[in-house]
Amino acid sequence: MDEQALDALADDIRTADSTVALSGAGVSTASGIPSFRGEDGIWQEWDPDAFHRRRLDADPAGFWRDRSDLRSALSGDDPEPNAAHAALATLEARGQLDAVLTQNVDGLHTAAGSDRVVELHGTNRRVRCDDCGVTEPAEPVFERVREEIDATGPKSSSLPPRCDCGGVYRPDVVLFGESLPDAALDRAQRLARESDVFLAVGSSLSVRPAALLPRIAVDAGATLAVVNFEETPRDGDADYLLRADVTAVLPAIADRL
Repeated sequence: MDEQALDALADDIRTADSTVALSGAGVSTASGIPSFRGEDGIWQEWDPDAFHRRRLDADPAGFWRDRSDLRSALSGDDPEPNAAHAALATLEARGQLDAVLTQNVDGLHTAAGSDRVVELHGTNRRVRCDDCGVTEPAEPVFERVREEIDATGPKSSSLPPRCDCGGVYRPDVVLFGESLPDAALDRAQRLARESDVFLAVGSSLSVRPAALLPRIAVDAGATLAVVNFEETPRDGDADYLLRADVTAVLPAIADRL
């Protein structure tokens, strides 16, 4: 790692009135969660159209069968927060980080202790009724789905799972064919504009509109740090460009502060 750059970046965070982090899949892969895109990504094995909004509408039972299998593939060995999640939570607890804006849906930032998390793509730890909007913890619903499939086969008549109101439950995440929630996106854009230091960590910065947040911050005068192994479209805007493991860089910054 570039020790001088880390020292300087830590100094910038120390003197900043507002620091915000945007996290992507690279923060979760260190916890054993596969990325969605890329050579070994989830979408190389699974058809994204199976999880499109129109599939949920046209074939909710089939959607839920595939979603159950996908959840099993993503959950693996019950992933836990890693050192990057812990470092961000520590910075927040010290008052040195205003918020985490995350593209991830695994809920690991919250599990690590971060309170101010903007989940741009929702969370797979909840389900939501498509009719009345009530939310429930996801795990019991997925357990019922799995039990039904195991007991009666893939054409179970008990699918899809339903709310007490009769509406169909859906994962509380942004599906293909849906826009990001206005409230989450508006809050993220405001935090980006108000930031003095913007950390883009573990994100390819290729998926809009989240990919535009670093540019919003830079246009408003923020210092931008990009931490990612691969090149990103925002590298040219970065004041700090760190080609290093987020699980090493973020703890190193926290240690300096």
